[in-house]
Amino acid sequence: MFYVTIAIIMFVLIVFIANIRIVSQSNAYVIERLGSYCSTWHTGMHFKVPFLDRIVKRVSLKECVADFAPQPVITKDNVTMQIDSVIYMQITDPKLYVYGVDRPNMAIENLAATTLRNLIGELELDETLTSRDVINTKMRAVLDEATDPWGIKINRVEVKNIVPPHGVQEAMEKQMRAERERREAILRAEGEKQSAILKAEGQKLSAILKAEADKAATILQAEAAKEAAVREAEGEAQAILAVQKATADGLAMLKAAAADNAVIKLKSLETLQKMADGQATKIIIPSDIQDLTGLLTSLTEVVKSPISGVKRPEIGTGE
Repeated sequence: MFYVTIAIIMFVLIVFIANIRIVSQSNAYVIERLGSYCSTWHTGMHFKVPFLDRIVKRVSLKECVADFAPQPVITKDNVTMQIDSVIYMQITDPKLYVYGVDRPNMAIENLAATTLRNLIGELELDETLTSRDVINTKMRAVLDEATDPWGIKINRVEVKNIVPPHGVQEAMEKQMRAERERREAILRAEGEKQSAILKAEGQKLSAILKAEADKAATILQAEAAKEAAVREAEGEAQAILAVQKATADGLAMLKAAAADNAVIKLKSLETLQKMADGQATKIIIPSDIQDLTGLLTSLTEVVKSPISGVKRPEIGTGE
């Protein structure tokens, strides 16, 4: 009896220990009791009731990546191409994931294929190649809404590759080559145009600078001629003023000396003497100096003075 009791106790301990479960981080266990859903175990140690509870599914709560095979799709302009996509998803409710849908990965793959065909069917070839962000956003919204009852959250959808037919690829390459050649021609023409514009502007600026230089030179020459004329006129004016001043000073001196008529007549005789030294053949003596004493004597000396090669002038009166 003692051994039976020990055996029973050992059996109970073994069963108890065997039904202890430890759930690691980022994992969850779905538990059924007598065939129906009982609970969901998360991180920690749990005890399963022997012979009643059963672990239905061990679910990973980490974000996982589903890379699906390329899918044939037809664009709006009837071009068939191969598109493969990558879906980043995460299980948020283990219960819905286990009981919501059978084979969830296959369901998501088929849903992604049909959604992709619907989206590409509304776009043309060029729009498909340039609208990856639009396609990714729309696919994520549709898939996230559809997989919400399955306890799955679609975090991100990426169109991995788009492969158009070979003929379309060749046509696209030719089109791209033609576009590049067109851009090259446009850039070359714009460069030549810019060069011509800059050259014309340079010539215009050079002509303007030359005209301004010529104008400045002409102005400087005119100012120099004007300055020379002004200085010449000032010199002549100063000379005339000097002569007039000398004359005025002489007259002032005569006036200051109280010169009488005899002195003035004597000066007149000196002037006549200078006139007689010249080439004049006839001298007219004013009547107001004829009565001077010794005038005839002076004139006789002047006439008798030997002057070679000079004709004696005729002396007459001014009457």
